[in-house]
Formats: sequence, structure tokens, C-alpha cells
Amino acid sequence: MLGVVLQSKEAQEVEYLLKREMEEILLDLSDPRIDDIVKHVMREKYQLIYGLYKRFVSPKDRIKYALAIAERK
Repeated sequence: MLGVVLQSKEAQEVEYLLKREMEEILLDLSDPRIDDIVKHVMREKYQLIYGLYKRFVSPKDRIKYALAIAERK
């Protein structure tokens, strides 16, 4: 287990970066040109990033991204 101490502004920046990465993955998952095997790996990456994202936001804020990946399965 690792721990990190972040200032408020740093935590906001990490939250923003995680959201941006999840949005990009969701966009790529909707691209029909991407192979299913690659999409499977992208879903795994999304779950990992979502796990990190959950540590930075309230349950209300994370529901949007939880439902987004559930719809894509």
C-alpha cells in the first residue's frame, strides 16, 4: 500500500486528469474501427482509473462514470 499527501489544488488536478482519461477511453470504446480485443484491454484500464477516481470524488460525482462503463459492456 502506498500513500500520497496532496494539496487541494493538486487533488483537483489529479481528479481532472482521471476524468479526462476516462472520457477518452469512453470515446474510443464507441469507435467501431477498434478491435474487440483492444476494447477489452481498454475496459480493464478504465476500471483501474475509475478505482483511483473514486478516491477523489463523492458518490454522486462517480455515478456518471460507473454507469458509462456498464452501458458499454
